[in-house]
Amino acid sequence: MWARRTRVLVIGGIITLGLLATVLVQSPPVTQTVDELMVGPDHYVGEEVAIRGEVRDGSIENSSMIFVLEGETSSLVIHFSNAAVSNGLDDNRTVYAEGILRYDEGSYFLEADVIKTSCPSKYEEVNDEA
Repeated sequence: MWARRTRVLVIGGIITLGLLATVLVQSPPVTQTVDELMVGPDHYVGEEVAIRGEVRDGSIENSSMIFVLEGETSSLVIHFSNAAVSNGLDDNRTVYAEGILRYDEGSYFLEADVIKTSCPSKYEEVNDEA
């Protein structure tokens, strides 16, 4: 009699824990382009955001740990001093950045936790000069 009751309680506890875990687990932020984010950045200040864009040529400053991420019409400064940065961060590379959007002294910037770069092409353009 106790064995059946114990099994029912254990199964009920497992189901309850599973439901709680599902409710408490937060899904990752949706990846946006720089342009999409900058349409209404006020809604995201202080929030975790994930964006992608292209590193502006010449904008990487390793001493201050910042670079500029560009879209078609907008740009955003990325602070990466506390970020895990994958190899290949370079000018004109497509980058995924995840972190907290901040606003200070009239401008928005991303305090990044994660920076991932796209893989460089394995194939180079063939130059036919024959």
